Amino acid sequence: MKTDIQIAQEAEMYPIEKVAEKFGIDRDDLEFYGKYKAKLSDRLYNKVVGSGKKGKLVLVTAINPTPAGEGKTTTTIGLAQGLNRIGKKSVVALREPSLGPCFGIKGGAAGGGYAQVVPMEDINLHFTGDIHAMTTANNLLSAMLDNHLQQGNELRIDPKTITWKRTLDMNDRALRSIVIGLGAKTDGVVREDSFQITVASEIMAIMCLAEDIDDLKARLSAIIVGYNYDGEPVTAGDLKAAGAMTALLKDALKPNLVQTLEHTPAIIHCGPFANIAHGCNSVKATKIAMGLSDIAITEAGFGADLGAEKFFDIKCRFAGLKPDCCVLVATIRSLKYNGGVAKTDLGTPNTEAVKKGFANLEKHIENLGKYGVPVVVALNAFTSDTAEEREYVRSRCEEMGAEFALSRVWEKGGEGGIALAEKVIEVLESKKSSFKPLYDVELPIAEKIDIIAKEIYGADGVDFTPKAKKDIAKIEAIGYGNVPVCIAKTQYSLSDNAALYGRPEGFRISIRGVTISAGAGFAVALSGNIMTMPGLPKKPAAEGIDVDGNGVVSGLF
Repeated sequence: MKTDIQIAQEAEMYPIEKVAEKFGIDRDDLEFYGKYKAKLSDRLYNKVVGSGKKGKLVLVTAINPTPAGEGKTTTTIGLAQGLNRIGKKSVVALREPSLGPCFGIKGGAAGGGYAQVVPMEDINLHFTGDIHAMTTANNLLSAMLDNHLQQGNELRIDPKTITWKRTLDMNDRALRSIVIGLGAKTDGVVREDSFQITVASEIMAIMCLAEDIDDLKARLSAIIVGYNYDGEPVTAGDLKAAGAMTALLKDALKPNLVQTLEHTPAIIHCGPFANIAHGCNSVKATKIAMGLSDIAITEAGFGADLGAEKFFDIKCRFAGLKPDCCVLVATIRSLKYNGGVAKTDLGTPNTEAVKKGFANLEKHIENLGKYGVPVVVALNAFTSDTAEEREYVRSRCEEMGAEFALSRVWEKGGEGGIALAEKVIEVLESKKSSFKPLYDVELPIAEKIDIIAKEIYGADGVDFTPKAKKDIAKIEAIGYGNVPVCIAKTQYSLSDNAALYGRPEGFRISIRGVTISAGAGFAVALSGNIMTMPGLPKKPAAEGIDVDGNGVVSGLF
């Protein structure tokens, strides 16, 4: 079998205007980045969203990720291809990959096999420069903040209360805790600082949620960077930074159009992580996809306890979206892993391990039901699967009221997604979504965290450190208690302990700190030992990436 990058490089891509034309997008609404990439104009967004036409919205999520890989993005792309093969207009809306995992341990995020978006190398590397623009806007605010301190500190900012972090779209653990301003007196005010990866930043969250330039500027202006000596919040607006930041981001706010291997339109825009951010692509991308489609397919990061929860409770709440169906991705291999089987033995038949590991899938099905959205379980097929193992999963899913379909999109592309596409259509036509968020935003912050921990993770309760309690009191005192909550938690477990697989019981969630993202409009709670600046593994994926004399990239996966 060819590698993903070989398949992508051998694919025949259509000029992007030809892909757009099939879905009624005029050439004048495309801003070209070469032959195969384009940004979609504000005029198109206003026309499509203003028309009132809305296709059905399907979210693709997954069980907790394992080293075996579940293929969530691959399924998302393959499902859209499958729908188009059977005569349904479908656009797929995805997140932009971050360079951190691309050069780290996870690799790229453009799908795999014959369910990929292309040009794969561009999408996984610099793409159209959106994430670089966000990094620059973020660090402009940092520079203006530190310059303000140096130039007399008219706003009386207390340096010890500064919450704004610098960003870099790279895994670099050495930047988690730093000291700046060292050197001569003219080199700035000495203080502690830190970096986080760009995709975990408030700038990324704001870009995902902003619907136009005015909304973007207002959200940027509301960013709280720290507090003055009277304990009052100081914002980017107070620093007069919002206008320049908006100027840097005006083009990045426009969604990007590319294509799948089968020339299905793919809108790729914004890329927050789901374990340390809210894990969904932009509101603009999703709404354009819905306006152009009979059935729009989108995805949310990592397991449903993270990406889907945040999609429902944050993105859908802000954007007024009501998803019609949810596809929950699993594999026999990942169920075995959750059942205690070592990675090296996942290809060995073991129905008992599948039964044990099904507990993780079971919990996610239950959780999605709490939002009132019909569920289809997509089982990605592997040659090592046995008929007995697959039959057990199918029967258990159907016992729980979830539909089931076998997916072969990695191997066969859209053809391998037809069974899943037909099952999704069947659900959309026979089951009505009664979507509702999990909690009322007017509840106190601690209570909202407690609801998520108990209802979604299955925890017995939440333990707040003294710092976290103080953080919450501060946030509520300045008037931001009535916002959704984004919990930063390990993706590998329903708990905040990455080593607890399956469906843990008898555990509590530990919250060590809470921050407010006033521009984005939500609070961020840090659980366990989750880091907002990841590190590289012992053998980074970057070691295997190269480019030849003809400019052909290798080693991306």
